[in-house]
Amino acid sequence: MPSDVETIARENLSAALQPAADPHEIQLDIELTDYGLTSLQKVLFLTRLCEDLAVDLAYLTERDVAEMRTLHDVVDTLSRHAGKAS
Repeated sequence: MPSDVETIARENLSAALQPAADPHEIQLDIELTDYGLTSLQKVLFLTRLCEDLAVDLAYLTERDVAEMRTLHDVVDTLSRHAGKAS
């Protein structure tokens, strides 16, 4: 069963894709770029996702963002920080 973080991440990624994808069809281990996500779209996706999860962007380093290549990476990283917004 998907975590709340995974569900919200799937919904946000779906909305960021053009055309939008069914959130349930998004595979966790596919590279975000393989879904057509550009670097700008990735930043917008992560910003919106952090807002929805109450994750303060200050917790994320440049390296964290660079290593978020798949939705699985995103979920793992943000799960550690969910609810810590200051």
